[in-house]
Order: sequence, then C-alpha cells, then structure tokens
Amino acid sequence: MGLLKGLLRARNLLLVVFVPLVLLPLPMLYPSSVSTGLSSPGARGSGGRSRRGGGWTERGAYCNSSTWFPEAACAYVLIVTAVYWVSEAVPLGAAALVPAFLYPFFGVLRSSEVAAEYFKNTTLLLVGVICVAAAVEKWNLHKRIALRMVIMAGAKPGMLLLCFMCCTTLLSMWLSNTSTTAMVMPIVEAVLQELVSAEEEQLVAGNSSAEEAEPISTNLNGVPTITNPIKTAHHQGKKQLPSQEKPLVLTPGPRNRDLNRKYKSQHDQMICKCLSLSISYAATIGGLTTIIGTSTSLIFLEHFNNQYPAAEVVNFGTWFLFSFPISLIMLVVSWFWMHWLFLGCNFKETCSLSKKKKTKREELSEKRIQEEYEKLGAISYPEMVTGFFFILMTVLWFTREPGFVPGWDSFFEKKGYRTDATVSVFLGFLLFLIPAKKPCFGKKNNGENQQPSLGTEPIITWKDFQKTMPWEIVILVGGGYALASGSKSSGLSTWIGHQMLSLSSLPPWAVTLLACILVSIVTEFVSNPATITIFLPILCSLSETLHINPLYTLIPVTMCISFAVMLPVGNPPNAIVFSYGHCQIKDMVKAGLVVNVIGLVIVMVAINTWGISLFHLDTYPAWAKVSNITDQA
Repeated sequence: MGLLKGLLRARNLLLVVFVPLVLLPLPMLYPSSVSTGLSSPGARGSGGRSRRGGGWTERGAYCNSSTWFPEAACAYVLIVTAVYWVSEAVPLGAAALVPAFLYPFFGVLRSSEVAAEYFKNTTLLLVGVICVAAAVEKWNLHKRIALRMVIMAGAKPGMLLLCFMCCTTLLSMWLSNTSTTAMVMPIVEAVLQELVSAEEEQLVAGNSSAEEAEPISTNLNGVPTITNPIKTAHHQGKKQLPSQEKPLVLTPGPRNRDLNRKYKSQHDQMICKCLSLSISYAATIGGLTTIIGTSTSLIFLEHFNNQYPAAEVVNFGTWFLFSFPISLIMLVVSWFWMHWLFLGCNFKETCSLSKKKKTKREELSEKRIQEEYEKLGAISYPEMVTGFFFILMTVLWFTREPGFVPGWDSFFEKKGYRTDATVSVFLGFLLFLIPAKKPCFGKKNNGENQQPSLGTEPIITWKDFQKTMPWEIVILVGGGYALASGSKSSGLSTWIGHQMLSLSSLPPWAVTLLACILVSIVTEFVSNPATITIFLPILCSLSETLHINPLYTLIPVTMCISFAVMLPVGNPPNAIVFSYGHCQIKDMVKAGLVVNVIGLVIVMVAINTWGISLFHLDTYPAWAKVSNITDQA
C-alpha cells in the first residue's frame, strides 16, 4: 500500500520520464513499414533516398541519432506531447514547448521554422483583445453591465435565471469564459444568499442589517484553487478591482458551505443548483458567438488560415453570422431545460414581472442588488472611453470584410494586408496613451485657471495588461501550430488521412457527426485547447482525402469541443461553479448531458442549413485542392 501511494505521488515524474523512453522505439523501428507504405513525397528524394536529420543520406547508411524518418519521428513527438497534455503531468504551456526541441532533434523541422510557429497573427489578435478586456475589468464596466441587467430582470427565479444567462453570454462574447464566470458567480452568490437565508422574519427584523455590515471581499482570486491549468492562466490574470466603492464579491468560505447545508427548502436548493450551473453553460454559449470568444476558436482560425491561406472565408463577421443564431437558440432551449429540470413547469409564476406577486425575500434580494449597483456611482470617464473602444472595435471587425457588401478594407489599394488583429492591436495601443482622467483645459476651479494635467495615468498600464494576458494559452496555441506544421511537412497528416479512406462510404454529414461525437467525449476529460490542437490536423487530412469541404467538418468540431459541460474537469467555468458547493457531480452530469446534446443537434442543423449558403459548403473549394496539391508536391 505504501509503495502504491508513493507511485501515485510520483505519477507526474514517472510519466514525464518513462513515456518518451517507452515510445522511443517508434521512430527507430517503424521506418521500414512507413517507407514501404504511403509516405509524404516531401520526405523522399530521388533514387530511393530518405530525409534524415535535415539532410539526405543513402537508405542503407547509419547516421547515429539522425537516422529518423520524418513521419515516425513526428508521430513520436505528437504522442508524447498529447500524453503530457492529457495527463497534465506538466503544465500545458510547458508541454507545448516539446515540439520546439524535439522537432529539430529528429530533423522534422528546423529550429527557426518551429520558432516561427509560436507567434502568429492570432497572437496579436489576442494581445489587442486582452488590452480592451483589461480596461473593462479594471474600471468595473463588466460589473455595471451585469448588475444593471439583474436589476432589470427582478428577483423572480425564472426571470433571474434568464437574466443571468443573458448577461453571462453577453460578457463571454468578449471576455474569456473563465473571467466571465469568476466575475458573475459572486453576484449570483450574493443573490442566492438572500434567497436561502434562514427565516424571513429574522431577516426583516435585524439579521439583514448584520449581513450588510459584514466585510466584503473584492478579491476575485479568492475562489478556491482549482487544479486546471487553463483556468489558472485566465483566472490568475484577473485584475484586483481598484474602484473607489468596491462591488460585492462573496467567495465560497466556511459560512457559505454551512449555508449550503441549511437550505430552507428543496425549492431553494433547486434554485441554487439551477443558477450556478446556468452560469457555466451561458459562458460556454457566449464563447461560441465570436471568433475571439474562446481559445478554441482562435486556434481553429489560425490553423485554418495557415493550412488554407487562399481561403478568405472565415473572419469575425462570417463567424458571427453563423454562430449568433446557434448561441441564441441554445440560450433559449437551455433556459427552458434548466427551468424544467430544477424549477418545474410553472413558467407563469416564476417568470412574472408583477410587483404584486413578489415575496419578501425577492424584494430584499432586489434591494441588495440595487445597493451594490449604487455603490458603483455614476458612470466614470474611463468607463465611457472603454465602452466606446469596445463598441468601436466590434464595429470595425464587422465592417472590415462583411462578405455581403464591400468593407473598409476595400478602400486600400493592397488587399489582404489588414486583419482583425490590426484593429485590436491599434485600439489596444491607444488605451496605453489615453489618460484615465478627463482632461480639463482652461476650466476655472475656485476662481483660478486649472493647468492641464498631462502626466496622469493612462486607461491601462503595462502592469494591468500583464496581469490579464494568458501567456500559457499563447504558448499552448503556438505548440499546436508547431505540431500541425510538423505533421504537414513530414507527411504524417497525409498518411493519417489515407488510413481513414474506409470512411469514404459514409455521407459527409455522418462523418461530421461522428467527429463531433468523438471530440465531445474526449473534451470532457482533456482540455479544450489540447483537444482541438490534436484533432485539427487529422480532420483537415480526412476532409481532403474524402473531398469534403474542410469547413463542413472543422466548424462543427470546433464548436462541439467547447461543450465540455458535464464534469468539473471539463473546463474552468465548470470548476469555478462546482467550487461554490451548490451542485454535485451527478447534477452536472444530468444537466450537462442534455445541454451537450442540445448543442450538438443545433450545430448539425446549422451547418446543414444556413452554414451551407454562408460558407458554400456544398462544393469542394479550389483553395482546399491547392492545399492538397501543395502537401503532396
């Protein structure tokens, strides 16, 4: 028993050391079978030569460590990296660096070629978006939006559920799912604390005043530590709220855990479960809506642009036009499902906006939320600037290449030089220059001319940016690009695609459905970025082999990978919600399974209806043929 416990404690070390050693025979013994089968023409030379260690040697020669065949060596690197990602034996960002030193070692890619894969156009897009997100969080614009929407909805359970889901979805379109969940959950907890308080009479008599007198934590990082690297990358980057009046943030401490065990009724417990889980689902739904909503869609976009540079069909506008109806339908259907599962079918009572039907507890909850909103004070100058930049960035993204009309990019003589990253980086750069204090030129204060204040702090500082920037995701995405580039140059992706020729007898929709089901299962146990990084090169090769428009497979799979909503380990929002203690794993599985199925069905319907006309999925595009020819050249 002691030995077993010791092995479990040393699990990560054993995986890191022994997995590469156990798999080492792969690039040493497999060449004979690879070289006689289908191999990438790029890995062969004339006269029966093979590329080894970056040079060309006769097949019978032995060149020590440089005697590696590209396909087998690339497969070795891919498997080792995938095992590290799945097991999380090392941080995801650190595991993403494995191709940076193993590819040059095995002669798959030069070191300079691998390095170029770690910083792409999508990285700049993320940098600009994070600048705006840092400003939003620093000046509490997201708090103001969330509290205002809750005030508009009232405290009726059904309307409160719908309001929180809509608010979370809206914020998650632009902020990371993790940051959105971490921001909204404390507000939800404050409302739930009122709804499940012990006796209404005690609350009205005096306990409510004692509640309000308690010190309130404003540290969003106070949520208990969750062992999920992706969550850590986003959540630790959250900004300490610097505002003058600190908004309500209640983290799950001992008092809340005791409260969870003392629900006044079964109905109160169901409300707590319903609202908590709905935040995680709404964050996932919102992340689908925009191309910058999740790291998963960013990885897809960059990989697609690298794989098919001639395909100018996916941008912020076209993605939004396709995904917004999906998110809207999913939001409504998920709301009905959560309401039916936890609150019952009495929609008329739980969704009424009539003040005459409100209970005392609901009135107290509304009063509490109104007080927290008033603490924010009047909208400040930095909030207005941040909101303006937020809207301006969205408008410029939409109008760059709308697809149905010429965009502002057509005004320039040279086409294709400007991307969504150009807009986001430019606006993000301006936030470092614009002062956070409204300039007052020539105004009088107490009878004296006030001098212009030119040295004030800007809207965001570099320190604000660093605290919010998820560098682990940047490295992880770069590692995915490196793996994809190695798979393409070595011929491994082409070889894998030809092994899947048996699927050619299936109709395209069946191939896409099977791929979506597969990734939906895998992503419940493996992080979303790792899952999509592993599957994208394989699905590209599969689509080219079966002559299916790659977007017909890649877009649904990218969306289904985000539907990891059944387990706390599925994604960081699940873990944050689970840490508050209102729901158990069986609740997450029961509710999340149906949400997963709802998402899968809606995505499949969307890709086979308006997706076909939007992306021309009914034909095999010329840009895919060009890519296929290039791979085999």
